Amino acid sequence: QVQLVESGGGSVQPGGSLRLSCAASRFSLRINVMGWYRQAPGKERELVAAITSVLSTNYADSVKGRFTISRDNAKNTVYLQMNSLKPEDTAVYYCYGGTTPNIATANYWGQGTQVTVSS
Repeated sequence: QVQLVESGGGSVQPGGSLRLSCAASRFSLRINVMGWYRQAPGKERELVAAITSVLSTNYADSVKGRFTISRDNAKNTVYLQMNSLKPEDTAVYYCYGGTTPNIATANYWGQGTQVTVSS
């Protein structure tokens, strides 16, 4: 079984930055896409950003220009650099690995890491 281990969440003021990391315990053919979903209280889980094994990226409109996803295939690790954070970015961020960016094709999930943006 593949495990996804996240790190890097925390609290930051509006306009600040955070960097999330997610490392897969081993290579898996069931992980073509790695990325991040987030879920705020009372809301559905939504895609934040995703990146394929050939480094094609996909972002939610709400984070374009502020967040950057990257991937190190040799380390089975994905990163999310979050800049210009806003209070509405507050959520639990979940790393995932799957065959497409669609949540229905996610095969593995991280444990979730809290990101809080508040003054």
